[in-house]
Amino acid sequence: MTTIDDVVTAAVAAAHPDLVRLSHDLYDHPEIAWEEVRSARRVAEQLADNGFEVTERYRDLDTAFAARIGSGDLHIAVCAEYDALPGLGHACGHNLISAISVGAALALAPVVDDLGLTVSVLGTPAEEGGGGKIELLERGGFDGLHAAAMVHPGPVDVALARPFAVSHSHIEYRGRSAHAAAYPERGVNAADAFTIAQVAIGLLRQQLPHSVRVHGMMTRGGEAPNAIAEHTAGRWYVRAETLAELAEVEPRILRCFEAGAWASGAALTVTPESKPYAEFRTDTELLACYERRAIAVGRRFSSGADAMMARASTDMGNVSQLIPAIHPYIGIDSMPAVNHQPEFATATTTPAAEAAIGQGAAALAGTIVDAATDTRIRHRLIRGHRAD
Repeated sequence: MTTIDDVVTAAVAAAHPDLVRLSHDLYDHPEIAWEEVRSARRVAEQLADNGFEVTERYRDLDTAFAARIGSGDLHIAVCAEYDALPGLGHACGHNLISAISVGAALALAPVVDDLGLTVSVLGTPAEEGGGGKIELLERGGFDGLHAAAMVHPGPVDVALARPFAVSHSHIEYRGRSAHAAAYPERGVNAADAFTIAQVAIGLLRQQLPHSVRVHGMMTRGGEAPNAIAEHTAGRWYVRAETLAELAEVEPRILRCFEAGAWASGAALTVTPESKPYAEFRTDTELLACYERRAIAVGRRFSSGADAMMARASTDMGNVSQLIPAIHPYIGIDSMPAVNHQPEFATATTTPAAEAAIGQGAAALAGTIVDAATDTRIRHRLIRGHRAD
């Protein structure tokens, strides 16, 4: 007698070659945050071709989509990410995320009626600093969902996500140019402003909590070595254990940038690149289901020093504050390469990564099967209760 698990397993196996092709296609055509036109269309088309009802430009976001199948009273979403990193391509493995989420949805499609499920795949743009999921949340894109899940690649498998809260800011100084040799006294040096700010931040780190991270880069440093820099700009992130801690510490970082302005005479402008990302709130029962399913398909979890990807920030944290959610990590045997290195992008096309696509899709689909068939979990989710 064929069981639901048998159907899911067979569906993942049948879809696996197409899922690998999807991942490689996204890898070959990387698009950065808010520019993922081709990527969003490619992922959505694969779902539409398999019977999903697809809404493009979901909630009026050009590179978001929603794909839905089933009409059951339990509605669970899997999130697909597909934005790449500037200059690094898919060095965070979002091509694999899309393939795993699509695979889980395709595996569940034949059994949604048996399970009383509605399954949605949400195409969520701009995770790399743009806060696409936050935009969708504020536009009602997660309304009506009882839970959301996704699986993120890393060097090794880690079950429990512990992302930092994070703010993303664009920093800009405006000074006045002048010939650096002939008329230096007529200039206001916007590059000096950045130097002062970075020195101040470096000194402040001695007094910051161990849970705080501050890092950034200059994207514009001036125009010519013999001209006083008139315009400089950069991108800066502040991370903390929680949004509450972030709210306490971020003003101290901003004062360092203000110090650069005061000392140099340049004008400072700070512009948020997105709303802050929240810390992650894991639904422990759903995560336990994922752990069992992942182990059953051959995955093994790590807790050593190589498991630090679990501390990376994500806008999925904001989703987890409102509905039950999980965000485990699946390893692609990339060491010594880690996320946000070009070598990690290359590792997303290896046989180990291709195996992770199938196993991740099977584990994620199995998690949703368990949520639908465990009466207690099902009723808890429908009632809107959490298991933290």
